[in-house]
This record gives sequence, structure tokens and C-alpha cells, in this order.
Amino acid sequence: MSGEPLLVLEDVTVTFDGFKALNALSLTLEPGELRAVIGPNGAGKTTMMDVITGKTKPDSGVLIFDTDHDLTRLDEPAIARLGIGRKFQRPTVFEPLSVHENLLLSLAGDRNPRSMLWAREKASERDRIDELLTTIRLVDDRDRRAGDLSHGQKQWLEIGMLLAQEPQLLLVDEPVAGMSDAETAQTAELLRDINRTRSLVVVEHDMAFVRALGVKVTVLHEGSVLAEGSIDEIQDDPRVIEVYLGR
Repeated sequence: MSGEPLLVLEDVTVTFDGFKALNALSLTLEPGELRAVIGPNGAGKTTMMDVITGKTKPDSGVLIFDTDHDLTRLDEPAIARLGIGRKFQRPTVFEPLSVHENLLLSLAGDRNPRSMLWAREKASERDRIDELLTTIRLVDDRDRRAGDLSHGQKQWLEIGMLLAQEPQLLLVDEPVAGMSDAETAQTAELLRDINRTRSLVVVEHDMAFVRALGVKVTVLHEGSVLAEGSIDEIQDDPRVIEVYLGR
């Protein structure tokens, strides 16, 4: 796969009742890349993620993952099995279960709450959960009930649950909405850590957080790419200032 992009969107268009949610959107993500995506409400950010994960089928355009997988021909479960994971804005964890149990349930393979009750945890699973707890900064919270975590910690746990499924690409929607400043800074660090071994697309409104990520930024507007570049280039772009950042 050397030299080939991990994800290619080319002229992708999605129309809802005559409204073009995506309008000939083209975007390329390299293997190992962490990309931030910003834009005003209605710019097409959520629809873009819906299309990549198979939730929404495009009217037209090309969607290729990992060189030779045509995502337009696959349903959501097949796309997830290919290695594309998605984290929505609101965390969805199993609140009555412990942090450890949430991660165990999420490990790649045949897992469900009933089987977890009767199956003995393998040493390899225990080691993997230890790794995940370290990554998501929840080592000291292993036995805490997930429902008792702070909002930020629930976000981290859900990211850990996604990582447990061994995705190649993570799509993360507004991970720091509602977080404290300290949690926001830790989340930027966490995503950079994950990026050492995985590719990520992060949709976010918090410009300080996007700056902390220190990565290439794509600005969407009216379903298309308006601008791409570093955070400084984006913040100095007159078109971006006009439609999104304000003067």
C-alpha cells in the first residue's frame, strides 16, 4: 500500500430533498495522518462521516478506502469490519458496567454481555485492556462504574472502546464539547498518541483544540472543501474568516 492514500473522496455529492449536503466533495487522507475538519453548522461535516461509514449512500462520487475497497458498495457493518471506527459527539458507554468491563466487551471478536458473564478473561485480553487503560488515561479508574466518570472520562472510555476493535481509521466527532480546559488539553495529547499507530479524522469547533492538535486542517462550507492548510493559514484565509471565523 506504499504511497497510496488511505481514504479518497472524489466528487462526492449527497442531496436531501433538493439540498446538497455534500456538493462534489473531494478529500484525500494519507496513511497515518491526523486531520482536523472544521466548518460552520450545515457545512457537511456529519454527512461526510455518514458517507464514509456507510450510514448514508452518496448520489454520486468515488469513495475508496485502503486502495481497493469501494465504500459505496458496502453497508455499515462491512465498513466497520474493514477497519473504520466512528465516535459520535455524545459518549455511549455501558454505564452500569465498570471501565474494565466496557473495554472487555469491546475487544475485537465475538463479545456480548451474556458471554462475558461466563467466559474467563484471557491473559492476552487482560494485557490489551491494560494497554488501552494506559492510552486513555484511565488506569486508576479500571474498576469504577462507567456512569460515575466525568464527561471527559466517558469520552476517553468510548475512544478506548473504539480502539479495542483495532480500527485503521477513527472518525471522531467533537471530542472536546463540554470538557474542562484540562480535559481538552489531555484529549489533544490522547489523540496525538493514538495517531502514532492509527489514522484519524477529527471534526471539531474548538479552534484552540484544533491548534493544539497541530495538524492539517480542512474547512468545509456548503458541502465542499473551502480551504486546507495549517491552522495559521486557515485563520488568515479571508474566505474562512468570512464564512466561519468572523472578523
